[in-house]
Amino acid sequence: MLTLPRITVEVPVLGIGSAPSDYDELGTLVDALRRRQGLHLTLLHVGVLEDFSRDVEDWTSGITSSAVATRRVVAWLEALPVLAAFTGRADKLIVLGGGNVSGLEVEVPEHVHEFQVLLVRALHELLDDLLVDNVDDFILSSRALGFRYPRWTPHVAVGRPKTRTREPLRIEPLTIDFGSSRIRNHQFLPASGAR
Repeated sequence: MLTLPRITVEVPVLGIGSAPSDYDELGTLVDALRRRQGLHLTLLHVGVLEDFSRDVEDWTSGITSSAVATRRVVAWLEALPVLAAFTGRADKLIVLGGGNVSGLEVEVPEHVHEFQVLLVRALHELLDDLLVDNVDDFILSSRALGFRYPRWTPHVAVGRPKTRTREPLRIEPLTIDFGSSRIRNHQFLPASGAR
């Protein structure tokens, strides 16, 4: 069965700590430690584009078709500003979502929080343009978007929790270098959203 890619706005992790062993030591605290390549911090989760567009069509009772939603979302994604590279810091591991993921909670500069707020505002404007009423309700109920919590917690998922406890686990502080923001799975978007 083909798994459709999820679309997110993210920043890639370029480095953790001062040596590779700094990250590898997390393997004593989590199961199935993820490879360093591919680690990222999600700024905004859009989800599977087809699912998101279908959610819009359903919510608007067909006033905005799935095809129109797809074209506008792609154009919107391609027009988003880019967040420049930055450095963050982590000193604890947290359990995320339903308890199956362990992540580094990252302290990020204030301008990163402001950028994430800008993305959420831009999403609201996009949904208004798509004729979605009760935008906040849509965001919280859309299966594609997957928003469950009103507050954004910057984090980098690194593995699975070793224990069932949901309490944060203090670790030696780690510096984390992030690259510029990008659209994850951009290559799977339709060629142009401008049509």
